[in-house]
Amino acid sequence: MTSHATGAPAPALDPADLPLELKAALLCGRDFWSTHPVEEAGVPSIVLTDGPHGVRRQRDGFDHLGIAASAPATCFPPAVAVGSSWDPTVAQRIGEAVGREARALGVHVVLGPGVNIKRSPLCGRNFEYYSEDPLLSGVLGAAHVRGQQAQGVGASVKHFAANNQETDRMRISADVDERTLREIYLPAFERVVTEAAPATVMCAYNQVNGVFAAENHWLLTEVLREQWGFDGLVVSDWGAVQDPVASVRAGLDLQMPGSAKGRGAAAIVSAVRAGELDEGLVDAAVARVVRLARTAGEPTDGFDAAAHHALARELAAECAVLLKNDAAVLPLDPGASVAVIGEFARTPRFQGGGSSRVAPTSVDSALDGIQALTAGQVVFAPGFVLEGQEDPGDLLDEAVTAARSADVAVVFAGLRDDQESEGVDRPTLDLPADQVTLIRAVAAAARQTVVVLSHGGVVSLEGWCDDVDAVLDGFLLGQAGGAALADLLFGVVDPSGRLAESIPVRLSDTAAHLNFPGEQGHVRYGEGVMVGYRWYGTAQRPVRYPFGHGLGYTTFATGALTVEATGDDTARAIVTVTNTGRRTGKHVVQVYVATGAGPVRRPVRELRAFAKVEVDPGESRTVSFDLDRRAFAYWDVERDGWVVAPGSYRVQVAQDAATVLAEEALTLAGDDLTQELTLDSTVEEWFTHPVVGPTLLDDLTGGGSDGPPVELPAALLPMIFSMPFRKVVDLLPVEVPEATLSHLMARSRELG
Repeated sequence: MTSHATGAPAPALDPADLPLELKAALLCGRDFWSTHPVEEAGVPSIVLTDGPHGVRRQRDGFDHLGIAASAPATCFPPAVAVGSSWDPTVAQRIGEAVGREARALGVHVVLGPGVNIKRSPLCGRNFEYYSEDPLLSGVLGAAHVRGQQAQGVGASVKHFAANNQETDRMRISADVDERTLREIYLPAFERVVTEAAPATVMCAYNQVNGVFAAENHWLLTEVLREQWGFDGLVVSDWGAVQDPVASVRAGLDLQMPGSAKGRGAAAIVSAVRAGELDEGLVDAAVARVVRLARTAGEPTDGFDAAAHHALARELAAECAVLLKNDAAVLPLDPGASVAVIGEFARTPRFQGGGSSRVAPTSVDSALDGIQALTAGQVVFAPGFVLEGQEDPGDLLDEAVTAARSADVAVVFAGLRDDQESEGVDRPTLDLPADQVTLIRAVAAAARQTVVVLSHGGVVSLEGWCDDVDAVLDGFLLGQAGGAALADLLFGVVDPSGRLAESIPVRLSDTAAHLNFPGEQGHVRYGEGVMVGYRWYGTAQRPVRYPFGHGLGYTTFATGALTVEATGDDTARAIVTVTNTGRRTGKHVVQVYVATGAGPVRRPVRELRAFAKVEVDPGESRTVSFDLDRRAFAYWDVERDGWVVAPGSYRVQVAQDAATVLAEEALTLAGDDLTQELTLDSTVEEWFTHPVVGPTLLDDLTGGGSDGPPVELPAALLPMIFSMPFRKVVDLLPVEVPEATLSHLMARSRELG
């Protein structure tokens, strides 16, 4: 974030020169949305407010639940839609526009993007997150941050970390092993921090392995600052601080909002004076607050609401996913008669509920968009109600009559506002029963049926998907989403979205099913790294539509794939894609890596690179991907670091996570994984050690010493291989000198 302030430069400020009471006040918000100023030192108050897909600027009636009124702003496609764009340019352009509006509204930090992983499709806040995959989430999150901060408005990547449910969110302990944290739940944050340098990181409400995120020194200091090099400000989620002193000690800089009557600041002052809190930690946190405040840009005169609405429409069309299109029923013929069915066509659902809820500058309906694009007759039937009372039988009969009279019926279905929101998880994946009944009745009556979906979390397609001809999944597309859906239905724009999360057949098929949302204050991440498509592929569980799936109105062919090692642990993949259809379209090239190398269980494949490319009819595009060390690595808990195991890898170009189009084998030298032996190492580790193992028995018994040779019966080996070596040494019929054991262990260390 760059400074746009004018006038004389502020005087230098040494935090140590401020009174302790003032320093403590700087670490706690002045009110719900702003920080304390220090006018005599040239430190202004700054405003932080909700995002990330639009600015929720409240001036009166402050709240964090999206209830009180906020200033009008453009509601761009939320993260659930942006994730399905697979396009960092879309994320960056949204970030830029949000930054421009924030400057105009006097906001210095917009809270977002959210890069938490979609561990379960039931999470009520999944509409604010990009994907079930950390690479896709991280790339899009970094692009949003770069775009927003280029406008002089800070970002706040959230919610750090392992915040993957709303049930008991203020106190639940996410119990996660470190490999799973490092491979699934931390990488998106790591990428945003190391590649985009966000002004702030927001810590989560929940506990991580029994320690609140706001008090978690390992998370906020050891990982975030020391390992990733983050030098920005750590802010709490609103109301996440339990103990202000423990939070400062852990690495938190700013508690938001400020506690009533200054209790948080008073606690910090008391702890410093009692010798319970190092004042140096307070000074470091104050310095970061001051630095952020001094980079705050001056407000601008306004923003072009019409231009931003047009941008929202353009970007929304990049995000929808065409799941099904039998007999090429889409795009619709502009001259066809169309029955538009479903209240969502007239009253669009375009954003989620809670703190990210934006007061839109205007809203487009799909019904208006369809009427504007067709020369044929359009008839509308609501089919169901969003609230209130109306005879469902009459609505159903009206819809069926309309469907029977038209060339094609387009049913708009989805989840109501009250069915998913921040603060609560969903109990089911199902669409409302009245909507399922409506879809099936319309499909039975209509010549052709298209279903358009609006929802923030994944919904089940079972019980009706096979009955319809096409399904266009719009997720939540922002205020211009209705017009964008009309553009897609009539082929003004070619669908190019791909699923950023798998659509399961049954809720019980999901990896976290038996461990979500936890019990008695704990949620156990028992599925480990097998999240989303990693689980479905490895466990061979069928899905309705896999991660990465999506159709368009043109077709693509994947040509030759070449893969070459560029080092001991890096490679380059080059692939050609050709547009074999009749119209220009965008194709997402997805590169996965598969391996069984190493001592840990690996998913059947993992996304390691992707690119969205636009290709004209008949044109071929060659795309190159540099696969770095992390593309082949796993987190080794014994070595406490990333490891590339020597061995064979397969680089795959896939249509989606379940459909490999081309693959090439690759052998990497990787890292030296020779085990350093101790007496607690297993017998198997001693006998298989490349240096110590071949002569181990001779070394232990003195080689050609007197007495019968020591032999271990082959049938005995499987039973003792898992035993600690010290146990077997004690059982040998000969005395093994301690010096011999020390020598053998030293040889293993020299090789390692």
